[in-house]
Amino acid sequence: MSCADMKSGRAAMRSSRAAMKSLILKRSIMIAGQKTSVSREEEFWQALKQIAAGLDMKMAELVHQIGQQRENGNLSSALRLFVLEHY
Repeated sequence: MSCADMKSGRAAMRSSRAAMKSLILKRSIMIAGQKTSVSREEEFWQALKQIAAGLDMKMAELVHQIGQQRENGNLSSALRLFVLEHY
């Protein structure tokens, strides 16, 4: 690989990372009667909303269910793993 190829590859990676930057959104959700907040990227929340719609559920209901089923760890991790396993 030539030096020019390496430079253009690095430039493409920087451009890709810049395009991938996302706004982090904090959402408040009720879990077992307690209000909690989770911060995730907008794309993550959209994916979770699509999964909930496919299951004919509201996103809050799905988050509550995932929160109830987690064995350990925090809610943010449980949600991330759920979305990853779904896709």
